[in-house]
Amino acid sequence: MSTSESSDVVIKSPDGRSSSRWWRQEDWWSIILALILISAAYILFSQGGSLKWLATGPTKWTTLGEAGADLLRRLPALGGLYLVWAVLLTISSAIIGHDTRKFLGGFTVLFIVSVFIFQLGAWASASRYNLEPPLLALVLGLAVSNIWHIPDWLARSLRVEYYIKIGIVLLGATLPLTLIQWAGPVAIGQAAIVSLVTFFAIFITGRLLGLENRFAAVLGVGGAVCGVSAAIAVAGAVRAKREQASVAISLVIIWAIVSLLVLPFISRALGLSTGVAGAWIGTSEFADAAGIAAAQTYSDFAAHSGGAIAGKPDAAVQAFTLMKVIGRDIWIGIWAFALAIVATTWWRGEDGTVSARAGSGEIWQRFPKFVIGFVVASVFVTWLSSHYSLAEFRTTVTPAFIAPITALRTWAFIFCFLSIGLSTRFASLTSTGLRPFWAFTVGVIINVLLGYFLSVHVFADFWNQLGNS
Repeated sequence: MSTSESSDVVIKSPDGRSSSRWWRQEDWWSIILALILISAAYILFSQGGSLKWLATGPTKWTTLGEAGADLLRRLPALGGLYLVWAVLLTISSAIIGHDTRKFLGGFTVLFIVSVFIFQLGAWASASRYNLEPPLLALVLGLAVSNIWHIPDWLARSLRVEYYIKIGIVLLGATLPLTLIQWAGPVAIGQAAIVSLVTFFAIFITGRLLGLENRFAAVLGVGGAVCGVSAAIAVAGAVRAKREQASVAISLVIIWAIVSLLVLPFISRALGLSTGVAGAWIGTSEFADAAGIAAAQTYSDFAAHSGGAIAGKPDAAVQAFTLMKVIGRDIWIGIWAFALAIVATTWWRGEDGTVSARAGSGEIWQRFPKFVIGFVVASVFVTWLSSHYSLAEFRTTVTPAFIAPITALRTWAFIFCFLSIGLSTRFASLTSTGLRPFWAFTVGVIINVLLGYFLSVHVFADFWNQLGNS
């Protein structure tokens, strides 16, 4: 390990305060706040209700008039949502030791801007360009911070790490471990091969190019699992720099768009069946939204091919879902937990020492506790899902329990990405040069080729059977 590695974390608290007391640490409060929201969602769900009236999200729109009407309709729910976030975040911030007056004023602005970003992300054509709300928040934040000076009262609300941690714990409640059983051994096995090979390819290449461990790890998981969510989860788990997470997210989005534009047409040129093509897209894509769009494109090709493309048209989306949304996404928690341990015990700490020399107490002190919250949330939703079949889970649990938590997670990620953008200068993004691009691109090439080999040759019978059943 190089002795020159930096130990900067994603972001420090604006006040520069820290405390060994658990009730004054963001890690524990991120778990508490997320579990409060998850518990509220479950209580309502168990009583036959849902939190979706509060965890509001925009509906798809094609004209500005539709967008405006939808926004006005949701104003009461947005007001309630603001109060929930503001109360929880302000109270926890006061206990942690932040200036709550400045935080609340800044967060109010942050929330209002996030509302319009979320609404813009619901544009019917947004998914075609992978313009997800978190990405829009990042781009807008970067534009503003590099043109105007960010006042101190607003900077106090840019709690990047806090928003990430809350969002990651909420993410755990949307990924039951039962997905492993539902996806089947083939999808899980193929996902495991791709996740391991792609991660180590990017990580080793990054290290050979001189990138530090934390940066290489964020890039590796971003390419090996599910892009944006994985990158921010691992960035928080290993305490990577803010600009490193931003670079990884940018590379994920760039290659996700390229894959969206290329993979369906290559699959058609190669004459792949719908099941095989969906599995290959699921193995090769880096973002769920772009991947679903690519799989749906191939389904449309099959539907209008007059039988030239084998398999049921919707099998492409089904295979993609098994391979990517279930098979690969479940690795978020595995990588975050494993790398948190490695970063805590092996890589350099904030004080410049090698953590492996620290005692168990110090290791526990440095370990990102919110990862435990992710596991707890995942175990809880696993228990809940054990009472349902896959079909029942999708029709009953997902719309009433999972969907509201997913919306709340999206809000947390929008706060996070907007905060990253508003506190990042372009100079910090370009300081790493082209080395991250080349490291990630090596992973892209391996991902695509390995995914093709596994989908078309090794596990072709399984995917073809899925397409014909």
